[in-house]
Amino acid sequence: ATLSPTWGIYSGYELAEHTPLRAGSEEYLDSEKYQLKTRDWDSDDSLAPLITQLNTIRRRHPALQRLRDIRFHATDNAEVIAYSKRAGDDTVLVVVNLDPHHTQEATVSLDMPQLGLEWHESLSVHDELTGETYRWGNDNYVRLEPGRAPAHVFQVRRSAPQIGGSPE
Repeated sequence: ATLSPTWGIYSGYELAEHTPLRAGSEEYLDSEKYQLKTRDWDSDDSLAPLITQLNTIRRRHPALQRLRDIRFHATDNAEVIAYSKRAGDDTVLVVVNLDPHHTQEATVSLDMPQLGLEWHESLSVHDELTGETYRWGNDNYVRLEPGRAPAHVFQVRRSAPQIGGSPE
């Protein structure tokens, strides 16, 4: 929902309907191709609130509305991907757990010049999904848990130089 400026999902997917028609099939068992199905859109398991939140974040950030200027950042775990996108003064950093079943931990190594920063600078990152703010530098620890916090969508801000303490 943040890698590409356009995205979509098949109806029912937000309710975790993804059982294949048969083994190896790309068609779904409960596809509307074969039936009209009544769905409980207010289900507690629905991804609809998260999808709404992601769409709100996408509208707020011009960087997420463009395909250009995407930069990938190194992680020490193949199940975690990190990338940033910039448009003018708007910089967004996204870190995602690619494993839908297991908690993943990683160190994210930022390419600071790709974020418009010098290697020695620190930055304030505000998670648009949780509202939490962190102070990051070159190497940063993340723990991403499916069902609770599978990703971070950070708004990046250059940290003002501090004398003692941290800005957050």
